[in-house]
Amino acid sequence: MNTVLLHTPVGASLSTEIRAVLFDLDGTLVDSAPDLAGATNDMLLARGLPEVPFERLRPMVGAGARGMMGVAFGVTPQDEAFPALRTEFFDRYEARLLQATRPFAGIPEMLAGLADAGLSWGIVTNKIERFALPLARGLGWGDVASAVVGGDTTGHAKPHPAPLLEAARRAGVDPRHCIYVGDDARDILAGRAAGMPTVAVRWGYLGQGEPIDAWGADVIIDAPADLLLWLKRSSACGG
Repeated sequence: MNTVLLHTPVGASLSTEIRAVLFDLDGTLVDSAPDLAGATNDMLLARGLPEVPFERLRPMVGAGARGMMGVAFGVTPQDEAFPALRTEFFDRYEARLLQATRPFAGIPEMLAGLADAGLSWGIVTNKIERFALPLARGLGWGDVASAVVGGDTTGHAKPHPAPLLEAARRAGVDPRHCIYVGDDARDILAGRAAGMPTVAVRWGYLGQGEPIDAWGADVIIDAPADLLLWLKRSSACGG
């Protein structure tokens, strides 16, 4: 397994050998918003209610059922109606898991580039294994990724570091030699808690909290190809 010596322009004291890249799934590797929003609007249509515009649902993808049901029905997990709505949402989403979900432009080429560089890569998502594992398999990543860790794999979800540490364990790489890439502030918190350098991506869903520049990521990138360029540049810097 090859390594890349990372030098980040943010936090210049950080320097470590990189052997594996771990990714968030929704909003980082794949655009699953069309299917998640579709399942939500299917629920509304079944009740004779108007659909919610896609633009309102897309930023809530990172919040899962909580975010989608909040926008569509104005409920929170504390409401009595929430568990039944969540169950229906899960069932409807499962039925259309890969109907419109696709990798973001440039992701397949980026993953191939990582493999060519001798770096392993894995997935750490808050999406539960019920959806994360078949989604990874359906995209052809099940036998390629060094790990696919879901939000229920360890009993903890991000921003807890346990899922990232489990992915590093499965990949056979010390967490200090992994980087974590995501599109939500929780991803950056989880990566930092796991002792990993972090990369935030501007093409993701980004949530509705603090702006991406305030998350404290070591690096922010605009396109998947930027990750490869950054790693190559870091390797050159490292001699």
